[in-house]
Amino acid sequence: MTVVKIDNLTKRFGNFYALNGVNMEVKEGEIFGFIGPNGAGKSTTIRILLGLLRATSGEATIFGMDVWQQAVKIHERIAYVPGDVNLWPNLTGGEVIDLFIKLRGGNINKHRRNDLLEKFDLDPSKKCRTYSKGNRQKVALVAAFAADADLYILDEPTSGLDPLMEQIFQDCVKDAKNEGKSVLLSSHILSEVEKLCDRVGIIKEGEIIETGSLAQLRHLTRTHISVETEEPITAIYEMKGVHEVKQIANRLSFQVDAEELSNIMKYIAPYGIVKLENRPPTLEDLFMRHYEKEHELSGGHFHD
Repeated sequence: MTVVKIDNLTKRFGNFYALNGVNMEVKEGEIFGFIGPNGAGKSTTIRILLGLLRATSGEATIFGMDVWQQAVKIHERIAYVPGDVNLWPNLTGGEVIDLFIKLRGGNINKHRRNDLLEKFDLDPSKKCRTYSKGNRQKVALVAAFAADADLYILDEPTSGLDPLMEQIFQDCVKDAKNEGKSVLLSSHILSEVEKLCDRVGIIKEGEIIETGSLAQLRHLTRTHISVETEEPITAIYEMKGVHEVKQIANRLSFQVDAEELSNIMKYIAPYGIVKLENRPPTLEDLFMRHYEKEHELSGGHFHD
C-alpha cells in the first residue's frame, strides 16, 4: 500500500520553480530517505505534504487523501519533527509534549511517554526557555514517537543531538518500522540515511534525479580497492572503469566502477596478491558523485 504519493508536483514562486514535476512514493512500513543540498526542494515538498503550502500543479496525497483539502484529517494520523524546533517559552517540556499529543486528538500513553523521556534523557519539568537546541529537538521527538502515528515526517530531526541521542533516535525509527509505520526522513547525515532507509530519493534543483533502494543506486558508485602485490601493477590506470589511482611501491589504491570490478580482479590476480582490502560504496559516495561536477564548477562547498 502507498502511504505518500506525489505525482508531477510543481511549485512556482514567481518565475522560479522550486519543484518541477516531482514524483515520489512512500510505501506502508517503509523508511524513505529524502536527500539533496540546500535549495533542492526538500523543505518545499514537506511543507506541501503538511498542507502548509499549496502546490502550483500536480497531486500529493497521504493515505489517499489530498494534502491540501484534507489536511486536518491527515494530521490526525501523522507526526512531524522539523529541524529547528520553536517552543512556548513559559511552558514546561512535559506540558508541550502533552499538548502536541492532544492536538492530534490522541490519548496520552503515559508509559510510552515516560519511557521516551528516559531514553532521551530529557527533564520534562523545566521551562522550554531554558532548553538548549538539542533539548528542544528532544521535546519534538518525544512528542512524535509517543503519538500513535501511521506516518512520521522527519525533516533534519537529529539537528543539535549528540551521537548517543542520534542512536536513540535511530532505535525509535526502527521500532516504528517494526510496528508497520511509515517514515519520510529528510537528512543531511548520510550515514544515518544509509543505516535506516529502505529506499532513497535524491532531489536536485526541484527534480528527483534518482530513486531506489541502496542496492539499486549503488550501480552509480565505485568500490574502493587497496591491494598489495608481489610484483608492481604497472598499467592499472589504463584499465576501463578505474579512477583515482595512487601507488606506493607494491601497494596500490584506486576506485573501480561496480560493473568493471570482476575484470579488474582478474587483471591484478597474476601479479600475486599479498593483501587485499575493499570498501563497498556508501551513500555519501553516491551523493558526492551526483554533485561533484557542480561542486567543482562552483568552487565551494554545499551544506544541507
